[in-house]
Amino acid sequence: MMHSKFICCKLYISESCNPTAIAAIDLAAKTDPQVAVLSKFEDSLYNRVRYTLVSYIIDDSSTGEVIYSPIRKVLLAMMEAAFSAINLELHSGAHPRMGVNDDLSFHPLGQATMEDAASLAKQLASDIGNDFQVPVFLYAAAHPTGKSVGAIRRELGYYRPNHMGNQWSGATTVGATPFLEGYNVPVLSKDVATVRRITRRLSGRGGGLPTVQALALLHGDDCTEIACLLDPDHVSAYQVQTVVEQIAAEEGLEVEKGYFTDLTKDRMLDKYLKITAD
Repeated sequence: MMHSKFICCKLYISESCNPTAIAAIDLAAKTDPQVAVLSKFEDSLYNRVRYTLVSYIIDDSSTGEVIYSPIRKVLLAMMEAAFSAINLELHSGAHPRMGVNDDLSFHPLGQATMEDAASLAKQLASDIGNDFQVPVFLYAAAHPTGKSVGAIRRELGYYRPNHMGNQWSGATTVGATPFLEGYNVPVLSKDVATVRRITRRLSGRGGGLPTVQALALLHGDDCTEIACLLDPDHVSAYQVQTVVEQIAAEEGLEVEKGYFTDLTKDRMLDKYLKITAD
């Protein structure tokens, strides 16, 4: 069957240092050939892994509701593997976290719409609550008022330091947004407070570049990274890099060249279609 609507889901799991857990999650991700893991981004210092999955969706032409996507079952299998293998009481890492399966973000590809992404996000949120009995918080297009994931995280204390603590037992955020690109910029400083000032001036919320979400995180002995999410239709990684370099220079700090953490939107769909055609 030919499909025209596709969905991307980015699943963020609070673990990257436990090979047994990662192997179990990897195995669960391979349970349906029509669902492809197009990238896997692991960071041992953050102790976090992000899986980027793509598959097709089928919707009801009369209601517009998504009625089937094989990605739904695969995501639940991956989350079950993560819940079974990961103990947050033993977890530490530089990246904040709310739960084992920390976040799922859905993004339309091809002819899919934001309504499609939101419909599937809400279905997965219901599945997660029913199957795993954990709190689930909807955001962006999946939320009744479009509440941002940042607003939810601030309310829940997500950004408070938890480097060696077990702040949450299993909460998950689930949302639907336009496709976002991840771009991280290393600043050669351990002065997190100063890098946070740079981050605030960079982010859309702080009056900087529109659509940019940014978070300053320690990354090694002599580096603090500015981890960014940006909407490529409104701002480029080049703009992010330039602004960070300009503000950092005012603070007397050096900046390294940033790097993408995932595929671009166009490459993602092309890669999926090639994999599933083979």
